[in-house]
This record gives sequence, C-alpha cells and structure tokens, in this order.
Amino acid sequence: MAQASADPTSRQEGAPAPGLMIGALATAGVVVSVMHTLVVPLISDLPELLHSSASNTAWVVTATLLGAAVSTPIVGRLGDMYGKKRMMMVSLVVLIIGSVVCALSTALLPMVAGRALQGLATGLIPLGISVMRDELPPEKLGSALGLMSSSLGIGGALGVPLSAIIAQQVNWHVLFWGAAGLAVLVLLVIWKVIPESPVGDKTHGRFDFVGALGMSAGVLCLLLVISKGSDWGWTKSTTLGLGVAAVVILLAWGFWELRTPSPLVDLRISARRQVLMTNLTSVIIGFAMYGMSLIIPQLLQAPKGTGYGFGQSMIVAGLCFAPFGLVMMLASPVTARLSAAFGSKVTLMLGALTISIGYGLGLVLMNEVWEIIFLACIIGLGVALAYASMPALIMAAVPPTETAAANGLNTLMRSLGTSSSAAVVGVVLAHMTTTFNGATLPSEGGFRLAFVLGAGSALLALLLATFIPGRRASAAVTVPAQREIKTTVTDAETVDAVQA
Repeated sequence: MAQASADPTSRQEGAPAPGLMIGALATAGVVVSVMHTLVVPLISDLPELLHSSASNTAWVVTATLLGAAVSTPIVGRLGDMYGKKRMMMVSLVVLIIGSVVCALSTALLPMVAGRALQGLATGLIPLGISVMRDELPPEKLGSALGLMSSSLGIGGALGVPLSAIIAQQVNWHVLFWGAAGLAVLVLLVIWKVIPESPVGDKTHGRFDFVGALGMSAGVLCLLLVISKGSDWGWTKSTTLGLGVAAVVILLAWGFWELRTPSPLVDLRISARRQVLMTNLTSVIIGFAMYGMSLIIPQLLQAPKGTGYGFGQSMIVAGLCFAPFGLVMMLASPVTARLSAAFGSKVTLMLGALTISIGYGLGLVLMNEVWEIIFLACIIGLGVALAYASMPALIMAAVPPTETAAANGLNTLMRSLGTSSSAAVVGVVLAHMTTTFNGATLPSEGGFRLAFVLGAGSALLALLLATFIPGRRASAAVTVPAQREIKTTVTDAETVDAVQA
C-alpha cells in the first residue's frame, strides 16, 4: 500500500541495484533464521555432548526462541531512531559472538548463552523489511517483502538438512564455526551494499529503556510459561507464578507505554484495527507454520513397523522438509501479483486457507514419502502467501518513521505463535504415544490430531483476517499518516498498486 513506498524521494541517488539489495537482505534474513533450527539434528545427543539432562539441554533451543522474541521490537525501534543499517550490522556482530561462544562450548551454560545471542540477531529481519520499504522502487517491493518476510521460514526449513549433514559428517562444533563464518560474510555484504536509510524517527525523544525492560520481562515470563509449562507442570507454583508475573508486568508496561512521550511501541497505533487484526492473525499463522517442522521429521523417522512411519534417517527427513522452504522462496513473485490484483488482505486469507487445506490433506495422505513432501509444499505456499502480506498490511497503517518497530512487533507476534505451537503440538506428540521395540513413539492418532490442530488454527487465522479493513478502508486509514510527511494519496487503487 502507499505507506510501503510513501516517500519515493527517500531512495538515495547512486544506491545499489534493487536486485543486489534484495539478494543481500534476503540472504541475511535466511542466515539469521537458520540459527533457529541449527541444533535440531543434535537434540537427542545434547545431553551427552553437554554433560547434562535432557530437560536442561532443551534450553539450547528455548534460549534462541526467547532471544528472538525479545529482540525484534527493541532492535526495530533502535533502527528507527539510530539507523537501520547500523542496527543490522550490530545484530550480525551479536550473531558472530554467539556463534563463537557456542563453537567453543563444551558445557551447558555457555552454550545456552551463545544460543540466546544467536536468537537476538533475529531483529535483523524486520529491519530488512523496513529498509526495503525505504529504498526499493514500487515495482520491486511486493516480491521483495514476500521474500524477506518469508526468510524466517525459509532458513528454518533449509537449516534442518544442512545441519544434519554437517553434524553427521564432522565434529558438531563445525556447525557454529560455519554460522560465524556466514555471519561475517553477510556483515561485509550489508556494510558494502546496503545504504543507510534516511527515513526514521531520529528526532523524537530518547529510547524507552523502561519500556524495553518491561516488555522484555513480560514477554520472557509469558514465553517461559508457554514453552516450559508442560515440563514443569501447568499447576506448579513456578508456572503459575510466571503466568501471573507476565500479566502484571505487561499491564504495567502498557500503562507506561501509553503515557511516555517516546514509547518503545506506540500502542495507539498498534490498536488500529488493521494493525491489531494483522498481528493477531500473525500469532495463529505462526502456530500453524511451526507445526509442520515438528510433525514431518518425526513422522518420516518413525519406524516402518509402526504401520504409519517411513523409517527415514534425519538427513533424509530434513531433505524431505526442505521443499517447504524452497516453495516459500519461489512463491514471492506470485504473492506480489496476487496482492496487486486483489489486495494484501485477500492474499493473507488465501494463505490461511491454503495452509488449512494442506493440513487437511495430511489426514488422508500419509502413505508415501512423496505425499508428505507434497503436503510440505502446499503448506509452504500458504505460509508464503500469508507472510508476504503481513508487512505490507502493517506498513500501510503506521507512519514511515515507525515501520521497523511495527514490523518488529509483528515478528514478535509470529514468535508467540511458533512458541505456542512448539508447546501444544509437542505435548500432543509426547502424550499420545505407542511402544515399538521398547521405544516410546508418537502414535498415529497423535500425528492426526496434530494435523487437525494445524488445519483448525489456519481456519481461525482465516476468520481473524476477515476483520482486517479492505482496500478502501485501509486507504482511508493510510492517507492521514502520509499527509504528515507531505505525501498525499487520494485513490485507493493507487495505494494497492504501489504496495505491490
């Protein structure tokens, strides 16, 4: 929409070719998102490698999710205030440090600390989306936003097979040395290719340290309840205490944000129907997206003797899951054309419907490996459609000076969804089990219920998306904000054309 390219003069003369910028930003996003699944092939071996229990080594995964959730809105706001390129480079430096710490670790605590630092780098993704909005010409913006927004899913899907191959062929520390090397290369590319955007909120007060601290504490408590509640027990004092703390802290944080002159998150803008409903839909889409990364590898690796498993190795299972990410990558131009023709709201709804259809097909297509790959491709297409539309909807309803922070909040909403999915689907597969040759495995009924949860959550996202304003209503919201920067838009169709 118009906000996605509201100020064409912001693109600097002599800037690199759009294709080069898109490639650099998308590559950075994929490298950052690979960190989320980097240790998946090692999960069963981590207790032995780190000399700790399985429940403790689960923090190696959880720490990255927590770091990502906390960093995205904070880094986005810092990018709006102090420079998006600058904060992207800071994020990559943090990723390098975290990767080196992990590469040198043989114990649990430094490994968890390094993984948390790797997660903090996820804030680069909303920054990249905002830089695209500031720098790219309108005709390139739609597919570029789709690719950058989908990079979190693309990197996650591609990271599983790559990590499995490396971990099984060489020492596991090589995973982290490789991550550090990739981050160094991306850092150099960003420094050389990406210009510093002149668009930002660089004159409106100081950074909201109280708001950042409050949001971090509240989100951490909430995510700990979601991700660890089933392990600790939902009625245990630790779980209940953190749940109460999350509610109290987030309410106090909201009270502060509404009264501070330079808030971390402008809750009044976030309460606009287009922003609010897009963010709520993002939570549910994130839930549906992450479910596949839990279902497919376990289903493919289940022994054939169970009657429903396929007996594949981790490497083969990862390779079968890789098309999920490849489809998301290749679908970016398609999502741009759909948004141009019908609007981003319709694209989001179509994505949710496609995800639901993919999960529904999973209830009947569980007989051949190719059927599982087909399901991954269908759901990957749906996620690509949904993820591509979210930043456009968000940026259409917020001032250009707050796009990085707004996209950071949207990324946080997706993280809440993925964390919830890990908890809910994980509990289903852990409790609906069968015994085969003395080993406890998820049962066929557990996998089917997980498919039902995925389909149902996608349908809920479809329902929520219907409450997002349509083209003309969205245009009416966008125009006043544009006038603030001396830009006028009077035609709703022009708004959607520019967005795509």
